[in-house]
Amino acid sequence: MIKITKSIFEKVYKRRGTNVHKYDFGHLLVIGGSKMYSGSPALASISAYKTGVDLVTVASPKRAADIIATFSPNLITYPLDGDYVTTKNLPELLKLSQNKTAVVIGGGMERNKETFKLIRQFLKITKLPCVIDADAIYAISQNKGVVRGKNFVITPHLYEFFILTDEKIENKSLNERIKIVKKEALKLKTIILLKANTDIISDGRKVALNRTGNPFMTVGGTGDTLAGICGSFLAQGIDPFTSACVSAYINGKAGDIASLKFKQGFTASDLIKAIPEVME
Repeated sequence: MIKITKSIFEKVYKRRGTNVHKYDFGHLLVIGGSKMYSGSPALASISAYKTGVDLVTVASPKRAADIIATFSPNLITYPLDGDYVTTKNLPELLKLSQNKTAVVIGGGMERNKETFKLIRQFLKITKLPCVIDADAIYAISQNKGVVRGKNFVITPHLYEFFILTDEKIENKSLNERIKIVKKEALKLKTIILLKANTDIISDGRKVALNRTGNPFMTVGGTGDTLAGICGSFLAQGIDPFTSACVSAYINGKAGDIASLKFKQGFTASDLIKAIPEVME
């Protein structure tokens, strides 16, 4: 059993040489958003930048992409036709992913049949490491074969874990949860990062526990920041298990720092602002 501490930074951050350049530390593609939701991919993208990735491109339906572009001049946005991402966008997304090093998919995409189909088709084809979050978890629950054996990190909260696995674990003890998460990760042959008061990360063999985080992190958006941070490390070439572990630690620790100041007024944007303090 691995207990995640700040020592995990030694695995992911090495001294940078003087001859490095743009693209050496990855280019993350964030696929998300819809006519109604734009905040999720924006929060994921900004969080990714705060943890070291060189470039982030966001692919969203046009209304969401236009809004996301106003969040930060650092973000590259690619507007897609339609109010939702659907199978007609698949050729564009596959082409867009060709020069990327990792993907975050699912945030704000909404749960309709065509969007789910697009998510499954993209995940089946892509060779890139991916973070599968939010609505994408619902999509893969209908065909788990698209993730089996791939370098993916699935990031469910307790209810999404039930949707994915049919296992109700909300009232289970920590030891029982650990056994179930390990079992399900082994079935899928990929990484599961269960978000809870104690985060459980497993690849079906190893198990790691993260205890950073607090009850104020129930606010919307903190799962998006986690997905973005994890995507950042995947894009930088860190293995999926380690990426899941360090992202859980950073996200929870930043939430701890921000919530000390804001308490019930805490937001995901406050968490992002606290990431540099965690990095120090």
